[in-house]
Amino acid sequence: MLRVFVDSGSSIKQEEKSKYDIEIIPLRYLMGEKEYEDGLDQSIEEFYEMLITNKLFPKTSLPYLDKLEKKVSEYTKSGDEVIILVFSSKLSSTFDSIKALFEDNPKVKVIDTMLAVGGIRILVEEINKYRDQPLDVIVDKIQNLIPRIKILAIPETLNYLLKGGRLSIKDWILGTSFHIKPVITFKDGYVKVECKKIGLKNAAKYIAAELDKTIDPSYPIIASYTYKDKNLKLLLNLVDQKYLPLMSDFDNIDPVIACHWGPNACGFIFVTK
Repeated sequence: MLRVFVDSGSSIKQEEKSKYDIEIIPLRYLMGEKEYEDGLDQSIEEFYEMLITNKLFPKTSLPYLDKLEKKVSEYTKSGDEVIILVFSSKLSSTFDSIKALFEDNPKVKVIDTMLAVGGIRILVEEINKYRDQPLDVIVDKIQNLIPRIKILAIPETLNYLLKGGRLSIKDWILGTSFHIKPVITFKDGYVKVECKKIGLKNAAKYIAAELDKTIDPSYPIIASYTYKDKNLKLLLNLVDQKYLPLMSDFDNIDPVIACHWGPNACGFIFVTK
C-alpha cells in the first residue's frame, strides 16, 4: 500500500486528509513565547488576530521529526511504501532534515517539490491518479509535473515579505512609495518577483492574462488567499469565465506560509501547457 505524506506548507488542512488520502506533517511556528503546530493548535482566525492586532510575527521551525520517523517506520515495517512531499528546500531546511531521516530506507521517497501551498495539492491529486503504479513510476510522474506548475500571487502589503526575508528593502521601498504591486512567483524553488504593476487591479489583470495564455486546462486551478478573500474576488472577476469550473479549491492559506504574505494576498496555482 502507498502512503502519502505532505508537510503543512502544502496548506492542505487537517480536515482534508481523508479527501486526499494523505497524512499531514505539521510544521511549527512561534508566536511571542508560545509554540504552535501548524493547523493543529490554532485556528486561522486566531492566528490572524495575533498577527494583525497584536503585531506578532512568527518564527517558523521544523516539524517533530521523531514523531514522523516513528509513524513512517510503522508503515514501512508492515510492507507499505511512502512518498513524502516537502515544500521548497530553498525556503526551509525541512526537506534536508526529512531526507536525512530516511536516506537508508528504500521504501521511502522524499521529494523536494520546489513549491508550496496549492502546487503541492496538485501533486497530491496527480499521485492519486497512479496509486496502483510502482513507486518509481509515481515519482517520475511527480518530477515531470513539478516544472509545469505555476504559482502567481499578489500581496496586498509588502511588509510581511520584507519581515520574512522574501523581499529586498529596495523592492519594498519602491513598491510602498509608488503603489507598485509585484506579481510573485516561484522559480527554481525561490520566491521571485515575476513583474511589477501599478495597482492591484493591473497586477490581477496580468495574472488573468497569464492563466489564459499558458494554462493546461486538463488540470485544476487552485485559488488561494490569506485571511479575507476580497482581493481574490477581484481576481476572479477578471478571469475568463470558462476557467471558473476548474477552480477545485479556494484555499485560505495556513499560518506557516501565510505569515510571509500577510493578510489579503491572493493568487492562482495551475499547470502550464
